[in-house]
Amino acid sequence: MVEQNGKLIEEFSAYGRWRGAVADEVGRLRAWLTRNEVGDAQADLRLQYVLERLRDDKLSVAFIAEFSRGKSELINAIFFSDYGDRILPSSAGRTTMCPTELQWSAGATPELRLLPIASRALQAPVSELKRFPDEWVVTPLKADSAAELQVALARVGETLRVPAEEARRFGFDIDPAGEQGLAPEADGLVEIPSWRHAVIQFPHPLLEQGLVVLDTPGLNAIGAEPELTLSMLPNAHAVLFILAADTGVTQSDLAVWREYVQGGQERKKGRLVVLNKIDGLWDGLREEAQIEAEISRQVESVASTLGVGEDRVFPVSAQKGLVARVNGDAELLARSRLPALERALADDLLPTRQEIVGESTLSETDELVRQTRGLLEARLAGLREQLQELTDLRGKNQSVIEYMMRKIRAEKDEFEQGLQKYYAVRSVFSNLTNNLLANLGMDALRDETRRTREAMLEASFTRGLKEAMEGFFSHLRGNLRRSTTEIAEITSMLDAMYKRFSVEHGLTLNPPEPFSTLRYERELDRLEKAFNRQINTALILVTTEKHTLTQKFFETVALQARRTFEVANRDVEQWLRAVMSPLETQVREYQIQLKRRLESVKRIHQATDTLEERVEELQQQELALLGLVSELSGLDEAIHRALGLTHAAAGAAAGGGIIQAA
Repeated sequence: MVEQNGKLIEEFSAYGRWRGAVADEVGRLRAWLTRNEVGDAQADLRLQYVLERLRDDKLSVAFIAEFSRGKSELINAIFFSDYGDRILPSSAGRTTMCPTELQWSAGATPELRLLPIASRALQAPVSELKRFPDEWVVTPLKADSAAELQVALARVGETLRVPAEEARRFGFDIDPAGEQGLAPEADGLVEIPSWRHAVIQFPHPLLEQGLVVLDTPGLNAIGAEPELTLSMLPNAHAVLFILAADTGVTQSDLAVWREYVQGGQERKKGRLVVLNKIDGLWDGLREEAQIEAEISRQVESVASTLGVGEDRVFPVSAQKGLVARVNGDAELLARSRLPALERALADDLLPTRQEIVGESTLSETDELVRQTRGLLEARLAGLREQLQELTDLRGKNQSVIEYMMRKIRAEKDEFEQGLQKYYAVRSVFSNLTNNLLANLGMDALRDETRRTREAMLEASFTRGLKEAMEGFFSHLRGNLRRSTTEIAEITSMLDAMYKRFSVEHGLTLNPPEPFSTLRYERELDRLEKAFNRQINTALILVTTEKHTLTQKFFETVALQARRTFEVANRDVEQWLRAVMSPLETQVREYQIQLKRRLESVKRIHQATDTLEERVEELQQQELALLGLVSELSGLDEAIHRALGLTHAAAGAAAGGGIIQAA
């Protein structure tokens, strides 16, 4: 039997094992911190977030093509040939009429969920409607039956015939010529998809590893769902753009490529072009060399037209590749060239994703390990100071012991004076935090959204609409710039306080971690580019009724901006907690150490025979602390090994060195 899903399933399985191994080591660190009471609630929350991210990590692959390019057949060939038949419908003509997600989550139920096209009248995005099961038509799936899967999944191709005005109300462009929209039939009715979105859940090995396959409809249906073009496609980890060898790059293909694949995309990796149906050249009349020359010519032509390297264009025969896998025909599979595409997809998708997940995991665990090691070293330093003090008291009289008590009390008084500055910093930190969230917070975004909506509804001319929408982006950028200033002030203030406590009281504090708003600024840039292409054009502004344009802007652009700011809020709130936590922990620890030193000397003052007992007790505590430092180093090294990093490489990746055990 020929291999099934070859490189992809092997690489996805390896990626899943890698995530599992990393999660195991992070879980061990989390349990160790709790068991030894050297972590706090904030550290536990951060590690919980890391574990959830590792467990729920998804890899999305989007397939984009005009109709009849063999897109569904390609999905069948790459992912589902082990069923021995087609799973997604792939007959001639239109088979995928709405965006369709194929996915699986642990504990889910095999089912097909269909969102009726009429839900567009609710003026709610698909992501919002996913929270309301009653809005969907649900069909249970028998995942081990290819025949039943075929029947159920054929529903994604169902259509309705409606009046042109109703089609427009649902967001479809109408064009009698059929070039810039859907063409009415002889009776004046327009054929539109029955469903707005489909989610197919079934436990396939690749889907179980976190793969999400996004099957998209053709140009006219793509444009009718702005959420797909503004969010789902740009955020896909890989996009396969499918052409047909018998048609080459048509005008509609070029429109899809420019608008939805290439448009606004800075990232080139993970964007592959598939030249499908090369088996049409196997006519039995041409020699193999002639066929190869023709394929090479077409690849060169496609690459030139689309402006990509020839190494990003993959000629394949999805149909012959599927047949080869079903029948176990290794020779036919090789001729279909499907394995080369799969290798490229795996090489583009998985290493990049693993690097991103690894870096985000490392940044969290390295910071927490540094913080914990600093705490343990502070405890060790305090304990050794206390041990030295008590050792020096051997054979001393009461006056020396009283002097030692006065000295510790003086240190305590001095530290408490320093605490007044700490509390002042806490107060300033709180004010700066409020200022930061006033600019970056959701209340500010809601105010800006309301202001923009009012300006658009009050606008009498196209110019007013245009200025209101462009002003939305300008004001959000202003909020981000002001947030950057507040973040810099917070960082500078905490850095100064960290240094003060390190110098004056010997606390072990690393400089606060920096925070940048650059990623949110770039996302806003991407969103504005999409807005300028899809809404802010002279034609759309002049031909679209004001209420419709306002609704479209807020259902698409404003919604995506809100999601960007939601992520920014979550990230900055986590950063604010993280930068204060080390100082709070060290201050609390230093207070505890001072209290213990004073109590020890008091006990010895009252009963000198307890001196040796206390020295021995402290020596045992010192050994225990050294053991914890060693265990922490071991946990840290285990995480780096699971991530596939050496300590030296990890230090470079994290932007800092590894703290050595005391």
